Amino acid sequence: MNQQHIKGILFCFLFAIPAYFLGNQFPIIGGPVFGILLGIAAATFKRPSSFETGIKFTGKKILQYSIILLGFEMNLFHVMAVGSQSLYVMIFTLITAFGVAYSVGKLLKLDKDTTILIGAGTAICGGSAIAAVAPVIGAKDQDVAFSISTIFLFNVIAVFIFPAIGHFLNLSNTGFGMWAGTAINDTSSVVAAGYSYSTAAGNYATIVKLTRALMIVPVCLLFAVLAAQNQKKTGTFNLAKIFPWFILWFVVASIINTSGILSTEITSALGNMGKFSIILAMSAIGLNTNLKSLIQNGLKPITLGLCCWIAVAVVSLTVQRIIGLI
Repeated sequence: MNQQHIKGILFCFLFAIPAYFLGNQFPIIGGPVFGILLGIAAATFKRPSSFETGIKFTGKKILQYSIILLGFEMNLFHVMAVGSQSLYVMIFTLITAFGVAYSVGKLLKLDKDTTILIGAGTAICGGSAIAAVAPVIGAKDQDVAFSISTIFLFNVIAVFIFPAIGHFLNLSNTGFGMWAGTAINDTSSVVAAGYSYSTAAGNYATIVKLTRALMIVPVCLLFAVLAAQNQKKTGTFNLAKIFPWFILWFVVASIINTSGILSTEITSALGNMGKFSIILAMSAIGLNTNLKSLIQNGLKPITLGLCCWIAVAVVSLTVQRIIGLI
């Protein structure tokens, strides 16, 4: 980072700070969505060209740094405790999300990167997964904006309808917690739906959700391998350039947090810094998004998101029923 970046980064802060406070006031919507919305609104006005380098840096590099910082919220002991029960459900929902995204995205003739990002957001953990996968596949800011907006819509719907469906199906606290943790995308929405059902369901759903977030690692590595194969075909292969190093540091951060080397206060502060950094990066992505294009092409991503979301919700319940969790 150099002086050229400073102006653009500070400009992004103008939108990230109010987005952060709005996200705290309306957690179901969340800071990242407010960041994108404020950025998109500001993008309709002319800005100094000297801001562009910093805005691009924020939307790319700071986005990667935010994922590393989120690793300080991961406790691998919790992951192992829940993993034996949730692994099968997570594997099948992951395959379902990407399978449906691929097939429906092809039918809709949707941009490949948008299809991948919506699949990742549905399969893993909403905005965080989109933020992690985007730099690996080289997605454009507009693709990220489409995907985040789509995931947000179904997060909000899930908060209201999942508890009602859970009570209708007479799900246990563990059953509902597993369902919410594997079929709702964003952490804040998982927490909201889980605790609306019961305290026990909320506690379990949160742990399942954090465990599911670790799927970011194999998914990003898989897309890095696919990108590497494509580069080999075109003769431009460069392992150091294509490898998602930030995912490696995410794992290191998770190990540090699990080891207890750092105090809870420090790891919590680092995790919160990561969450704010995502808002900052999303503000930058909003600033680089064309509102007209977003409106014109918004229906297809929403249709894809709906198909993925319903498929994952149904498969999560089905697998739980088969293996005897509900």
